[in-house]
Amino acid sequence: MIETQPPGTDTAGPASQEQATTASGDTRGGLAGRIRKLRLSLPWHSEDDWERPAPGPDGYRRDVIGVAVALLLSAVMLEFMRGFAFGGEDSANAWVQHLVQASIFVILLFRRRFPIATMLLGSTAFIVVGVTFPPISQTLGFQAAYFASLYSAAAWARNRRVLWLAVTVVVTAMFLWIVLGFTLSNSYDEILKTFSLDSNEPMGLFPPVTSYVLYSFMLNAAYFGGALMFGMNSWRSAHQREQLAEQAVQLEAQAADLARKAVIEERLRIARELHDVVAHHISVIGIQAGAARRVLEKKPDAAAGALQTIEASSRDAVAEMRSLLGVLRSSDAETDGPVQRQPEPGLDEIPQLLEDYRHNGLDVKFHRAEHEPGVLENLSAPLALSVYRTIQESLANIRRHSTAGSAVVALRSGSTPAGPDSPALRWVEVETVDDGRPRQGTGGTGYGLRGIRERAALHGGITDIGPRDGGGWRVRVRFTLR
Repeated sequence: MIETQPPGTDTAGPASQEQATTASGDTRGGLAGRIRKLRLSLPWHSEDDWERPAPGPDGYRRDVIGVAVALLLSAVMLEFMRGFAFGGEDSANAWVQHLVQASIFVILLFRRRFPIATMLLGSTAFIVVGVTFPPISQTLGFQAAYFASLYSAAAWARNRRVLWLAVTVVVTAMFLWIVLGFTLSNSYDEILKTFSLDSNEPMGLFPPVTSYVLYSFMLNAAYFGGALMFGMNSWRSAHQREQLAEQAVQLEAQAADLARKAVIEERLRIARELHDVVAHHISVIGIQAGAARRVLEKKPDAAAGALQTIEASSRDAVAEMRSLLGVLRSSDAETDGPVQRQPEPGLDEIPQLLEDYRHNGLDVKFHRAEHEPGVLENLSAPLALSVYRTIQESLANIRRHSTAGSAVVALRSGSTPAGPDSPALRWVEVETVDDGRPRQGTGGTGYGLRGIRERAALHGGITDIGPRDGGGWRVRVRFTLR
C-alpha cells in the first residue's frame, strides 16, 4: 500500500479571514501597501491574535471516550487485515502490532490541550512505525489517527505562528522521507514487482515508476492538505462564533445604553418644561403679590383681585407639576378617568396605613419616640410625606417579596452633637424590620427602593437597606431636620 506522506509545504491552508483589514494598509499606497497586503495574506497572520479557548472538562472527557471507541474499531480492523494482509513473522506478533497501533491513539488524548505537540509526536510516531512496522502504518486506523493529529493542530493551536512553523518542519521531514525512500532503496524494482511489470515502458501518459511517484505525491498532498484545510475551517468557524457572540453582547449593551439615554433625554425635557412652568407661575405670583401689597390699603378690591390671581396661579403650578412629575414615575401617561385630588398623607395617616396591612394578614407593630416633645408633630409636609411613603413602600415590599408574617415599624427622633461651636444635628428616623425570607419568583423592578433613596437624598438623609444578620430585612432611613 502507498504510504501517505506530504509532497511539500504548499498545502498549509488558505489565507486567513483577516483580509478585511488590508484596506488600512492599501491606503498608504506604493510598496508599503503591497507588502502589508502580502503579509496579511499569509496563513499564519492573525487579525487580532485571537486564541481559541481550550475545551472544558466535558470536552476532555469526550476526547477520552472518542479515542477509546476509535482504538477499539481500529483493533477490530487490524484483526481483519491480519487474516489476509500480514504473513510470515508478522502474524505471530499480534499483541506487538496492537500496541504499535495504539501508540498514536494515546497521543490523541492530548490533541486539544497540546495540539502542536500532538502533531509533532504523531509525525514522529508515523515515521518510526513506517520504518519498523510498515504494514501497521498503512492500516486505516493508523492513517485516520495521524489525520486527526494534523487536523487538531490546525483547529486548536492557540499560537498560530508556532503552528505554521511546526507544520513547515513536519511537511519538510515527510518530503525528505519520501524522497529518500525513492532514491536510496530498491523502490524501482519493488514497484515493477508489485504491479507485475516486465519493464518501465509507459502504458499511459507517463512511465510506471514516474506515474507511481506522481500519484503518491498527489495522494499525500490531498491527505495533508485536507487535514490542514479542515482544521483551519474549524478554527475560523470557532473564531466567527465568538465574534458573533461578542457582537450580540455589544448590541444588547448598546440597546440598553440607547434606552437609558432616551430616558435621560426625556427626563431632561420634562425638567426643562417643569422649570419653565415653575418660573412662569412664580413670576406671576411675585408680581401680583407686590401689586397687592402696594394697593392693599388704598384699593382693597384690586388687592383682592391680585390675591385671587396668586391663588389661581399657584393652583395651576401645582397641577402642572403633578402632571409632569407623574410622567417620570409612571410608564403609562394616560389614565382611565379624571385624576382625584386629595391631601397628601402625613404622620396622622400612619395608623390607618398600618391597620390596612393588619387586615391583609400582616401583623405590624408600631413604636414612636421623640427626643423632644412636639418634634414629630412639627415636621414639614414634604418631610412627613417622605416618612409616610417610606413606611408604605417598606410594608408593600414585605407583602410582595417576603415570607414574613409580622413586621415592626419604629418612628423616632433624635439629635447628634456636631461640634463644640455648632448646634446639634437633629434628625427623624423611620425603621421597618421583618424576620422573613425572600419569596421565590417575586423579583421586583427596584423602583420602590430607589424611590426611598431618592426621598432620603432630597432631605439630606441616609439609608440602610438590606438583609439583617439574624435573618429578615431592614429598611432604615434617617432624615435630617433643617
